[in-house]
Amino acid sequence: MEKGLFITVEGGDGSGKTTQLAFIKEYLTEKGEDVLFTREPGGTALGEKIRSVILDPANKEMVPMTESLLYAASRAQLVSEVIRPALAAGRTVVCDRYVDSSIAYQGYARGLGESVTTINGYAIGDCIPDATILIKVDPAKSHARIDEAAMDRMEQESAAFHRRVYEGYLALEQKYPDRIVGIDGEQPIEEVSRQIARQLDRLLMKKHGL
Repeated sequence: MEKGLFITVEGGDGSGKTTQLAFIKEYLTEKGEDVLFTREPGGTALGEKIRSVILDPANKEMVPMTESLLYAASRAQLVSEVIRPALAAGRTVVCDRYVDSSIAYQGYARGLGESVTTINGYAIGDCIPDATILIKVDPAKSHARIDEAAMDRMEQESAAFHRRVYEGYLALEQKYPDRIVGIDGEQPIEEVSRQIARQLDRLLMKKHGL
């Protein structure tokens, strides 16, 4: 059976991920791929309940380690229940956020460091993405795109916090150049989509042995 393909999409809040995920869905569907789309935190019945706790603005007392463990718990469930079975069946899996988010948000921005990588090692095991598309937008610009009235608990964090998240992502891009593909999200939407399509074509050719 053909091995599945695991793609994750990352970026700070307001980076345009939602728009590009819609493009990816349309593009892969048109290519005839058997594709499964999921998200983090969430993606399972249990994971969605955890998501509601993490992102609820009312939970202001949540400490960084609690936050990190909740993300990892949701991720462990998603990997076991959704991602691994889909990949084993030869499907293409696209996940909106994954372990890089935890490293950027909790490891770098919350200051938890390597503990986040260790925790998530238990959550995901060897389930590493084949490729990660990182949409890069300066947080001073990306945060302005978010409706202030609808911000979740993470989006409500300070500008300094979101700056550290961005720097964390840039550090990850440098650390894993073979996996993480950074794309300038400040370009016109169509150009961002074009560059993503080029990466998707490369991955599909590799998957199908072309």
